[in-house]
Amino acid sequence: MSRVVHVIGNGDSADLYNNTERKGLKLTCNLPPFPVENVYGSCIVDFKMMKAITEGVIDVPGEWILGYRPKIWMEKHPDFYMRRAPQVKEFFTKKPEYVANYTDFNCGHMAVYYAIKKFNPTEINIYGFDSIFDMNLRSSSDFFMISDRQANNNVRLNGNWRPIWVKLFNEFNSINFKLHHFHNQIKFEVGNNVEIITYGKK
Repeated sequence: MSRVVHVIGNGDSADLYNNTERKGLKLTCNLPPFPVENVYGSCIVDFKMMKAITEGVIDVPGEWILGYRPKIWMEKHPDFYMRRAPQVKEFFTKKPEYVANYTDFNCGHMAVYYAIKKFNPTEINIYGFDSIFDMNLRSSSDFFMISDRQANNNVRLNGNWRPIWVKLFNEFNSINFKLHHFHNQIKFEVGNNVEIITYGKK
């Protein structure tokens, strides 16, 4: 039986999710750049996202799947936690052994890893993770949170993030990963379980 999951990130290619009807379970990362109907949950991993929500700068609707650092945030801000507890679907603090620390484990990694561990899917579709293909770390979250997008920082982050994708795809080689992007020039080698679906230039 096919078990399909869609993980919608925040990069420029996230909108490719809207190109056709998508059947299957849906997870989002933080707050996607457009509304997504019938989302199972939004994955959050960063202190700065929790801070933005707490201060009312941004709001993330629906239910939340919170990683290690948001769990710490909730423990340090019990009043906020009590107010938003109905939205907390669960805390998910697992990470693969090959991930050195939670700083390197970005929201996309966490959402995909959560989908694997929670749902045992046969197929995972990934949208809006542009750093896999380009030196492009732009995110829709940049509109409400300040992020360092200087070239040196982008190189550093990609150097941390891409090896995790390689190991994740290799470890779970029975899952068909479908990466949706504008082109197929992926920046690392992938196995036969990774398919790149292209839509042409933006």
